[in-house]
Amino acid sequence: MTIFLRNRRSWAAATATALALASLAALAGTATPASASGRATASGPATALAPVSAALKPASPAAPAPPDSNDPAALTLPRPTGPYATGRDTLFLTDHERTDPWVPAAGARQLLVSLHYPARPGSGGDPAPYIPEAEARLMLAQRGLDDPEWPGLVAATRTFSRTDARPAPGRFPLVLLSPGFGTPRATLTGLAEELASRGYVVATADHPYETTGTELPDGRVLTCAACDEVAAQPDDAARRKVLAAVSAGRAADFSFLLDRLTGPRPAWRHARTIDARRVGMAGHSIGGNAAASTMAADHRVDAGVNMDGTFFDPVAARGLDGRPFLMLGTDPDHAPGAGDTSWDEGWARLDGFKRWLTVRDSGHFTFTDTPAIGEQLGIVDPDAPLSAARSTTITRAYVTALFDRSLRGRPARLLDGPVPAHPEVLFQRP
Repeated sequence: MTIFLRNRRSWAAATATALALASLAALAGTATPASASGRATASGPATALAPVSAALKPASPAAPAPPDSNDPAALTLPRPTGPYATGRDTLFLTDHERTDPWVPAAGARQLLVSLHYPARPGSGGDPAPYIPEAEARLMLAQRGLDDPEWPGLVAATRTFSRTDARPAPGRFPLVLLSPGFGTPRATLTGLAEELASRGYVVATADHPYETTGTELPDGRVLTCAACDEVAAQPDDAARRKVLAAVSAGRAADFSFLLDRLTGPRPAWRHARTIDARRVGMAGHSIGGNAAASTMAADHRVDAGVNMDGTFFDPVAARGLDGRPFLMLGTDPDHAPGAGDTSWDEGWARLDGFKRWLTVRDSGHFTFTDTPAIGEQLGIVDPDAPLSAARSTTITRAYVTALFDRSLRGRPARLLDGPVPAHPEVLFQRP
């Protein structure tokens, strides 16, 4: 993979970007191989990031300023297209029944969760912040993007959800979202806002010690101990075993989150808006694997989507008890018989409504906010030329179609076969 930076002086930064992004992409099961050091290798899928310290680091206690919607230089997410305004809350939850699997000395497992939800028009305060600047700095540094202005720009990215917004009347299906390994939950904000605007409550979780940086409410920043664990393994088989444990551990995280959102004493103040009988889950990269892992472990999840993630934790041999599942990935990397054979194996085990779609000209991060933000920063990846606009439209359309069909019983003709509106999307029928 080659990255070019438009209007940037440093070719060294471009090279570092390419290598770091290749490392992260390979870790998550795409066809761009890299070693643990981030240097491209000749063949075979690599599964490790460059080591990152798991020490706690101080972060600025000040919250980022609300993005200025009148600033023409401000970055912005694509506008949601549904009929609802959207609100956002944040939960910090502790599972006292489990010790953190990556740093046992830290004590109980904790989760930071963003909740996007349909809101009453005109209610709420400022636009919700996109990402803390400390998290943005660590995420960009991991990718070799060292422009000192960029962390602040990314942190101030304009979102369309309001804090303290009043929920729209009614009860709505719940969708759980899980980000890629090493990647903050903020990178799925655009998809979360789109789903909320279309009448879903969306809970996106950060899994501490599995991302380049997770800023806690007290200002501490947890870095990626799980990445260090993967990088420390002696071979690919051992790395894959650790990554399977990541996916299975996220299933436990989401079962706990479901308990806290839909149980008798819910943690969220607007939990009454959730229809607990209709729950879906989607994830990017290893978060997509986690969608299948969670469905296997928890029958409350009715449908799932894997966006370009290797099934390090294989789809259950018994299948998913007839529940629907969508595999949405890069082409040709995730086509039948291509580099990621876990998709062929997973497809054979899925026993309900299922679709295997690949997207021409896409890259591993096509299904996240990365294309939209990257284009505004002048980042170009000629190996993934699909535009940000098309990346956003395709991801939103097909993920929403799966959940509309599965959780609402609505017709989803988009899933019946190719359509002229989306010529990049290929229906695979192995």
